[in-house]
Amino acid sequence: MSTTKKRAIGGSKAEISYELLRSRILDGTYGPGYRLVMDQLARETGVSTIPLREAVRRLQSDGLVEVVRNIGARVAVFDSVQVEHTLNVLARLEGYATAICAPRMNAAQIQETREINARMKSALEEFDPTSFTALNREFHFSLYRHCPDEHLNALLESEWARLDHMRRSSFTYVPGRARKSVEEHDHLLELIESGADADVIEEAARAHKIATASALHNARPS
Repeated sequence: MSTTKKRAIGGSKAEISYELLRSRILDGTYGPGYRLVMDQLARETGVSTIPLREAVRRLQSDGLVEVVRNIGARVAVFDSVQVEHTLNVLARLEGYATAICAPRMNAAQIQETREINARMKSALEEFDPTSFTALNREFHFSLYRHCPDEHLNALLESEWARLDHMRRSSFTYVPGRARKSVEEHDHLLELIESGADADVIEEAARAHKIATASALHNARPS
């Protein structure tokens, strides 16, 4: 059973509402710009407006919902600049998290992550940006699952959720970045496997994400 379902089953109405609305935003049921009208949501979900309002406030804090004057609450709309900013935030978080995780990974776990990267290499042949992006997420979270810092894990999950919602794969806009990304994954795993210093691993992981943000920035029309 997923973590989301476990929380929902034992949670309050506000928690259940939050998980429900969040899942509908992330799976595209409520797309960017979708208006979150309380009465309508209450009819759809069978939950009263009070817990729904609390859920919407939480989603606003997560960056998945925005309140627009004369419109009200709606699913957040993002542009490429915001994607770039999120990637830069992730660069800092991922650098730190990867450095923490590296010494906690054994040979079998490193090999498991290496196999995900091998699947990414194979995916380059008949390139599908959406599938490649999903594998990219799987690669990085195969590292993060070794992180003992729950707060850091929550921050990573939140920022990746924002990227998921943005529906914009940087590999769609900068397809040449995909092959380079796989090469950088190989380098990162070599550092981890060799027991490189934490600051070296952190810098490599940070540079990897910043390179994606830079590629997106350079591809954006001036």
